Amino acid sequence: MFKTNKYLTIVMLLGSLMLSAGVTAAEEKAPPADAEPVMKVTQHKARINGKTVKYSVHAGDTHLKDKEGKPSASIFSIAYIRDDVDNRSTRPLMFVFNGGPGSSSVWMHMGLFGPKKVVLPSDAEQVGAPPFPLETNPDSLLDIADLVFIDPVGTGYSTPLGEAGGKDFWGVQEDADILSEFIRVYITKNKRWNSPKYLAGESYGTTRAAAMVKTLQEGWGSIDLNGVLLISSILDFQTGDFTDGNDLPHITFLPTFAATAWYHNALPDKSAFDSLESFLEQVRDFALTDYATVLLKGGLASEQEEQHVIDQLHRFTGLSKTYLKQTDMRINEFLFMKELLRDRGQVVGRLDSRYLGEDAVKVTSRFEADPSSYAIDGAYTAALQHYMATELDTLREEKYNVLSGEVFSNWNWLVGRSPRSQGFLAMTPNLSRAMRQNKDFRVFIANGYYDMATPFFATEYSMQHHGIDTDRVSMHYYEAGHMMYIHEPSLNKLVKDIREFMDAR
Repeated sequence: MFKTNKYLTIVMLLGSLMLSAGVTAAEEKAPPADAEPVMKVTQHKARINGKTVKYSVHAGDTHLKDKEGKPSASIFSIAYIRDDVDNRSTRPLMFVFNGGPGSSSVWMHMGLFGPKKVVLPSDAEQVGAPPFPLETNPDSLLDIADLVFIDPVGTGYSTPLGEAGGKDFWGVQEDADILSEFIRVYITKNKRWNSPKYLAGESYGTTRAAAMVKTLQEGWGSIDLNGVLLISSILDFQTGDFTDGNDLPHITFLPTFAATAWYHNALPDKSAFDSLESFLEQVRDFALTDYATVLLKGGLASEQEEQHVIDQLHRFTGLSKTYLKQTDMRINEFLFMKELLRDRGQVVGRLDSRYLGEDAVKVTSRFEADPSSYAIDGAYTAALQHYMATELDTLREEKYNVLSGEVFSNWNWLVGRSPRSQGFLAMTPNLSRAMRQNKDFRVFIANGYYDMATPFFATEYSMQHHGIDTDRVSMHYYEAGHMMYIHEPSLNKLVKDIREFMDAR
């Protein structure tokens, strides 16, 4: 599908979702530059966190201009504003987006933060066909913060305007620039410059958040932030890019492989370990010591050292010693997802390895599609479309792009580097610099043990490098996958953890 493995973690994350959602790469035609923005305002109330909350919803377009004052982009957003607030300058304002790149904000909107949520099976079961339950979300953060869900250009109903084209916004820096401009315009129009401000991103949205931190906070006229919430983060792409010659992902993915084998009872002797947490501590230690040493040594490693690593990999992953030797002790996530339960005729999910699927052909090296993707995406798509049309007075004939193949395939990954240069995108330095320049800037991180798109050990690696002040990092773990909020116990814990993070400001 792709000529290189460049930034494979995020590329295949969207790719897996696109396969199940049937997304095409057809670019939507931009509306005329002089088209008027449409904004619908509706009134609601809901029981949230044990209290009745009255709020207004602003669903519609914000038209942005370029430096010459010409229309450049129409950004679709859905904002939830609590009504009974006397002093909005003290009320937190959170800007929320998902990742891809090429994804709308539907996932965190309808799964975690918004006052409405789609109800899914909690234990890694397929949702099946509609109707899908849509209920009030009693765990929404609307009682303590106003929420603005943003769809980047090319997703949702967001489009270029005038002479601008999609590719003007489809890149790490281009995307950060236009969404930062949206925030500037939003806080200006709504008189929210002095409100506490947070960015919340998931998956590539965490990359986006880190890029926006730099764009917003640096230079004169800056917009200082109180913090970022990173849900299933990918910040330093060397940790997730299985490119020949890059051994780091083999180390950073190993604890997630081990957790997956633990969950599916695929270990040769699970009874030897007291708990998942203590098991993963042993895996982490092995990954950073004996495993890393042998990978670094390459041909200099002795036969005894290699055999010890193969034995331990077998013990921690359940993969056969023959297979581990044949792969030169280097297994990428796609090989693992197909191989782990091959004897059972099953494949494990990538976004959430609790999910199981069955391929038509059992002998291939990769699965047909991600079972944790096609198990849930239809419910989110239907729920959002129904909700907007029936409750938010937002009924449009144009397609709402849940996931855009056009954005995904045209993304510019270069940030201030020559096209000839090689290297890995690294966003953690932006957070470190933000901490040095803003004493109140804090970071919340949510990790799923069973997330093979953005593995938790890779995030731990990032947070221990680049001068990050770990005293201002709130790190949390959940026994679910990439979208840990689809698992009810993890959702309950996640909401509790976020509320504690927000209360500590």
